[in-house]
Amino acid sequence: MTPAQFASEMSRLGQNVSRETFSRLETYDALLRKWQAKINLVAKDSLQELWRRHFLDSAQLLPLLPQGNDPITDLGSGAGFPGLVLAVMTEREVHLVDSDQRKGAFLLECARQAGIASRVKVHTTRIEAARAWKAPIITARALAALDQLLDWASPYIAPQTVCLFLKGARAEDELTLAGRSWNMATERHGSLTDPSGVILRLSNIERRST
Repeated sequence: MTPAQFASEMSRLGQNVSRETFSRLETYDALLRKWQAKINLVAKDSLQELWRRHFLDSAQLLPLLPQGNDPITDLGSGAGFPGLVLAVMTEREVHLVDSDQRKGAFLLECARQAGIASRVKVHTTRIEAARAWKAPIITARALAALDQLLDWASPYIAPQTVCLFLKGARAEDELTLAGRSWNMATERHGSLTDPSGVILRLSNIERRST
């Protein structure tokens, strides 16, 4: 996928990509390729389809975000997908949580060079060890099965929290298992980048009484 094709896909979603945003994404692209030579940020073969497999995969969450400008908390951020892409493409504050110190350094440098460091907070700690805050929006991609993911996210979940989780072909099985421990309103949205993938938009999340 070329940057122009990325812009076309975003336009189909009703999202205009400004010249400034493109510049930030190109900075992100260049830095990821540079750092990838030193540390393993993403699967090597995925670099050939960076704009589809990582940028578009992350950016497709934009129309599913709640209205307003509430901050986003991204769990298991890795190389910044989806959290850093959402920071680049919105004006929201974004908290990126990842235990890998080298990836944390990459995220900080990328935010700095993209000119969004004032809105990006990097927390280099294990999710379960972090001093949690109540998060209006929680995102995660390919981090863990849904029941485990909700356990990790639970300290961050408030009554109005919306979770956006990028899941694969086993999403329905994961929902069934998680439903044994959690009550939640569930929306399913097809993935633009993975025919077998789904985006789960969860709200009204609360642990079932034992």
